[in-house]
Amino acid sequence: MVGGRIRAKFCRGYLHTFGCNKPQTSEEEVKNDIQGPGYSRVIHCNQPDIHDQEPFKYCSNYISTTKYNIITFLPKALFEQFRRVANLYFLLTAALSLTPLSPFGPLSMIAPLAFVVGLSMAKEAHEDWHRFLQDMGVNSRKASVHKKDGVFGLKPWLKLRVGDIVKVDKDQFFPADLVLLSSSYEDGICYVETMNLDGETNLKVKRAHEKTLALDDGPFFKEFSAIIKCEDPNPNLYTFVGKFEYDGHVYPIDPSQILLRDSKLRNTAYVYGVVIFTGFDSKVMQNATECPSKRSRIEKQMDKVIYILFSLLLFISCLSSIGFIVKTKYELPKWWYLRVPDSKGLYNPKNPIESGFYHLVTALMLYGYLIPISLYVSIEVVKVLQALFINQDIHMYDEETGTPAQARTSNLNEELGQVDTILSDKTGTLTCNQMDFLKCSIAGTAYGTCASDVELAAEKHLAMDLDGQGQNSKRDSWEKGGHGFLQPEIQLETVVTLKDNDVRKPPIKGFSFEDSRLMNGNWFKEPNADVILLVFRILSLCHTAVPEENEETGTFTYEAESPDESAFLVAAREFGFEFCKRTHSSVVVRERYPSFENPIQREFKVLNLLNFTSKRKRMSVIIRDENGQILLLCKGADSIIFERLSKKGRMYEQATTKHLNEYGETGLRTLALAYKKLDEAEYSAWNEEFTKAKTSFGADREGTLERVSDMMERDLILLGATAVEDKLQKGVPQCIDKLAQAGLKIWVLTGDKMETAINIGYACSLLRQGMKQICITMHLEALVQDSKQVLNDILMQITNATQMIKLEKDPHAAFALIIDGKTLTYALEDDMKHHFLNLAVDCASVICCRVSPKQKALVTRLVKEGTGKITLAIGDGANDVGMIQEADIGVGISGCEGMQAVMASDFAVAQFRFLERLLVVHGHWCYKRIAQMICYFFYKNIAFGLTIFYFEAFAGFSGQSIYDDWYMLLFNVVLTSLPVISLGVFEQDVDSEVCLQFPALYQQGTKNLFFDWYRIFGWMANGLYTSLIIFFLNIIIFYDQAFRAGGQTADLSTVGTAMMTCVIWAVNCQIALTMSHFTWIQHILVWGSIVTWYLFLLVYGELPYALLVNAYRVLIEILAPAPIYWSATLLVTVVCNLPYLAHISFQRSFNPLDHHVIQEIKYYKKDIKDGHMWRRERSKARENTKIGFTVRVDAKIRQLKERLQKKYSAIGH
Repeated sequence: MVGGRIRAKFCRGYLHTFGCNKPQTSEEEVKNDIQGPGYSRVIHCNQPDIHDQEPFKYCSNYISTTKYNIITFLPKALFEQFRRVANLYFLLTAALSLTPLSPFGPLSMIAPLAFVVGLSMAKEAHEDWHRFLQDMGVNSRKASVHKKDGVFGLKPWLKLRVGDIVKVDKDQFFPADLVLLSSSYEDGICYVETMNLDGETNLKVKRAHEKTLALDDGPFFKEFSAIIKCEDPNPNLYTFVGKFEYDGHVYPIDPSQILLRDSKLRNTAYVYGVVIFTGFDSKVMQNATECPSKRSRIEKQMDKVIYILFSLLLFISCLSSIGFIVKTKYELPKWWYLRVPDSKGLYNPKNPIESGFYHLVTALMLYGYLIPISLYVSIEVVKVLQALFINQDIHMYDEETGTPAQARTSNLNEELGQVDTILSDKTGTLTCNQMDFLKCSIAGTAYGTCASDVELAAEKHLAMDLDGQGQNSKRDSWEKGGHGFLQPEIQLETVVTLKDNDVRKPPIKGFSFEDSRLMNGNWFKEPNADVILLVFRILSLCHTAVPEENEETGTFTYEAESPDESAFLVAAREFGFEFCKRTHSSVVVRERYPSFENPIQREFKVLNLLNFTSKRKRMSVIIRDENGQILLLCKGADSIIFERLSKKGRMYEQATTKHLNEYGETGLRTLALAYKKLDEAEYSAWNEEFTKAKTSFGADREGTLERVSDMMERDLILLGATAVEDKLQKGVPQCIDKLAQAGLKIWVLTGDKMETAINIGYACSLLRQGMKQICITMHLEALVQDSKQVLNDILMQITNATQMIKLEKDPHAAFALIIDGKTLTYALEDDMKHHFLNLAVDCASVICCRVSPKQKALVTRLVKEGTGKITLAIGDGANDVGMIQEADIGVGISGCEGMQAVMASDFAVAQFRFLERLLVVHGHWCYKRIAQMICYFFYKNIAFGLTIFYFEAFAGFSGQSIYDDWYMLLFNVVLTSLPVISLGVFEQDVDSEVCLQFPALYQQGTKNLFFDWYRIFGWMANGLYTSLIIFFLNIIIFYDQAFRAGGQTADLSTVGTAMMTCVIWAVNCQIALTMSHFTWIQHILVWGSIVTWYLFLLVYGELPYALLVNAYRVLIEILAPAPIYWSATLLVTVVCNLPYLAHISFQRSFNPLDHHVIQEIKYYKKDIKDGHMWRRERSKARENTKIGFTVRVDAKIRQLKERLQKKYSAIGH
C-alpha cells in the first residue's frame, strides 16, 4: 500500500476540526463512575480468560442466521407442517386408520401423509443447510489475535473472546466490536467503510486515544493491561459511552474510537484493537431480528378454503350418519343376512346412536377426498420447479460478477406477484456511488453541453407524441412561417447529435463534461476568467480527500468522504488543477495556470476545515495562498449559500438560480460555490473563538462549533454552481419506472444523509422538479424540549401535511414525504405511527434518512401490518437484514461486499434492475400459476369426492365406496397430479416480453383477481356441478338397462369404473381449457394421464387381485366392447365442461380481462400489423402513478407543450 506508507509519515489531526477533536486526557474531564442500568460491562484488556467465568460470562463470537438447529429442527419443522390444517386432518385420519372404523387399510392413509410431510421437511432442511454453510463461512474467517508474550496468531472468528487484542489488516472486516488502540498512522487515524452497517460507502475516520498510540507492534502488548467500563450491548450504531482505565488514569471513550463488526478497514495498513462486544452482543447483531417463519397470503387463504371444505365434509358426514342411524334403526333388522348386531358393535339396531357415531368417523375418512392431501406436496414440487426456473433465468444473470438470481426459499414464489410496497436500501442497492461532473454555471454563464437522460427521453417522447396526435400540419405551418419556434424546443442539443460522428476520447470516470470553452486552457479567453479561476480552486481545495499516486502511470486517484468530492477533484484535474499532495497543514495543487502547457505546483496553507453536516448543508475551507491572502472557500446547498451572500456578492444570483432550476429539472445534483476574503485581524479573532469551541467538552460542544462557524460563513460572494449526475446502478431508473407503472409503491430507507438521499431520489425519478416535498424533522429548538413537546410538534407537522394533501386540487400534483431517523423515532411510537403511515400512503414517494437497521425493520413492520398488503424489502448490507426478515418478501443484493443480506433473504439478485423481471415476469406468472392450480385442485377433488357421497345414499349409507381402493389411491397421486403440476410450472397467460411491455398486468396479482372468494367459490360450484353430472348421468345410463351385447346389466365395479373414466376425462379436459399456453410437455402430461388410466385398467384387470374385487378384465371384456361406455364418456365430458366454456367465451367477448385482450392481439398478429394500436394498448397498460422516469418525461412534455402553446398563441396574435 504505497499511499498508506506515504500518508503514515505525517499527522492527520487537522482534518477533523469539526467532529473529531482529540479525546480529552484530563482525568477531571471524565466522569469516573459509569453506573446504573445499561452501564455494567467491564472488560479486562488482554485478559480474555477472565470473561469465561462468572460474573462476566460474555457470549461467544459465533453467529447464526438459520431458522433451525439440530435440537429445534424436528419440533419446529413438524410444527411448520402441522399448522397446515389439511396435514392436521390427515394426521388424525392416519391415526384412525389403525382402528376398525377405517374404510381403508392403514398404509393407504399413513404412507401419503408421511411422504408429503417428509418431502416438505427435507426441502426446509436443504434450504436451512445452505444458510448454515454461509454462516460457517463467516464464523471460520481468520483473525490475528494476541496469544501471549507479544506473539500474534490466527484464530477463527467464532473463537474470539471479549478482551482479546486483535490486529486487523487493510481491506479486512472487523471480526467483533473493537476499541481502537493504534494504527499504522503515527497519530492513530484509520479509515473505515461502514457500508454493511449504515449503507454509506464514503469512508469514516476513526482515531485512537493518544495514550495508546505507542501500542503499534506485537511486543508492546506483552505487558499491556487496561480496564474498560462501558455501556451494555445495545443496537445504537452512532453512540457509545465508556471509559478507559490505563496506566493509573481514566480517559473517555467516544464513538470515534469504536470499530464495529462487519465494517471494513480501508486505506490503512493495519490497526490494533481490543474486543468489547462479540457475537450477538455486537451492534450489527443487536440490530438483527430473529429469522422469521414466512407463509404466503395464498397459503393462508388456502387454509381458510380447507376449513370450508372441512365444514362441507363434516356436514355431509353428519347427513350420512343421520341416514345411517335411520337405516340401522328401521331397516337393518330386516336384513337378516347381514347378521346384525356385529361382534364389534358397529352395526347395532338396539343402539343406533352409538352406531351412528362410529359411522360418522368412517364417513369423515371416506369423504376425506374432498380435502386434497396431494395439494401441499404438489405445491411444494411446483414451487421448487418455479424456483429452478428463476435460478436459471439468463435475463437475471449478471455477467460482470457471474452471479445468477437465486430463490433461497421457494415458499413465497406467488407472493412475488402480489407485492404492493417495495422498501429499498439506497447505497449499493440503487446506487453504485459514482458521480459524473456534467455541467456548471460560472459568473452567470452556463457551461456543459451534454444532455441528461431525462432531457433526451423527453424530446424523443414529445416528438413521437406530436406525430401520434396528428400535429404535423401545425408543426409544418410553424416552420413554414419562418418563425422556427418549434424546432429549438424539441431538437436535441447540437453536441448530442454529433456524438455518433465525432471521434471521442475514452470516457473518464467521474467526468462527462463537454464544453470547449473551459477545456484545454480555453477558459483564459473567457470574460470572467478570474471567477473561473476561483471556481477551479474551490473544486481542488475545498475537500477532505487524500490523493494516492499510481506509480506506474503517475496519475492520482482520490479517497474521498463522498463521491461528490471525488467527481469535483477529477473535474478540477481535467480543467488543469490537479490535487496531488496533502501534508499536515497544506494542500499542493499542480495548476496549469497561467500557462496550460507548463504546470506549476502551488502550495496552499490549510488553516481550518469546517466540515459538511446534514444540519449545515455546506463545507468551507480557510486557506492562505502564496501571496499571504486568507480566503474562505465554500460550497453547499444553494438555499443555504444564497442566504449567506453579501449585498455585493449577489451579482450572479439571478442567472445562477435560473441555471440551478434547469439542472434540477433534468435530475442533476447541484451545489453553489462562494468565497470570501479575510483580513488577518478578523481571522485571528475568529480562530481564537473557534479553537476554544473545538477543545471544549460537553453536551453543547457541537452547537457552539456550529454557531462559531456560522459567524465566519457570512457575507459571501457567489461564484457559480456545479451539476453532477448521480450514477445509479445500471437500469435502476428504468426498473423503478416499470415497477411504478405496475402500480407498486417504493419507499427508500437509508442510513445516508438527507441531502444525499434526496438527490438519489431525483436521480432515479422517485422525486422530480415540481413535486411538493414534505420534510418532517425535529426543529433545533425541539432538541432541548421534553419528549411530549417534541411529539406534539411532529404530530402537528404530520397533521398539517395530511390536510394539505386533502385540499390539493391539481390532478398532476405529487407529494414526497422525507423524514429523518431522529424524527422517525417519535413517529413510530404507538400513538403516532398510524398518522405517519396514513400520510406516507397518500404520498407518491417516501424517503427515510439516517435510519438505523432497527428502524428499517420497524418501518417495514408498520407498512406490512398497517396496510395489510404485501411488502418487499431489498438491500445489500448487514444493516438491511432486519427489514429483509421483517418484510413479507426479503431480497438480497448479491455480488456486493458482505453477504449478510443475501444470507437473510428469501431471494437474491445481483443488481436492483433484476427486480423488475423477478416481480413483473416471474411474480406475475407464479401468482397466476399457483392460484389457478389451487382452484383447480379444489374443483377436481370436489368433483370426485362428492360422487362418493351421492353413492352412499344409494347404498344405505353403509360406508361402501363406489370406487375401487386402487382407483381412489391413484386419483390424486398419478391420474391427475402431473397435469396440475404442469399447469403450475409452465402456464403463461402472456410471454415475458409482453409482461414487461404491459406492466399493469401485475395488478391482477396485487388485487388478487385469481384467488379471491368469488373465483374460489366459482371453481367449487363448478366442481359441484361436475360431480352431479358425472354421478347422475352415469346412474341414469347404467342403472336399469343392459349395456353389453349379452344383455348383462352393470354391477358396482362396472359403474364405478365408468364413472371414474368420466371423472378422469372431465377434469383433464377442464385443465386443458384452463391453460393459455401449451408446450409439448403439457400435452404429454394431460393426455398421457388419460392414456395412463386406460393402461392401468388393462394391467389391473389381468391381476389376480382383480378377481377379488370383481374387476377382472373390466376394460377389455366388459366396458370397451360396449358402445354405451364410450358414448357416455363423451356425453358426460362435454356436458361437464360446457358451462366453463360458455363462461370464458362470454367473458372474452363482453368483459375481457387485460390479458384476454393482449392474447387476441397477439393471436391475430395485430402487434405486427397495427403498431399504432399496439402502442395505444401499451400506454393504457400503465397504472396511474406519479413517480418514475416516464412520469418525469410526461411532466417535461407538459412543460414543453405549454411553451409551444404560448409561442403559437403569440403567432396568432
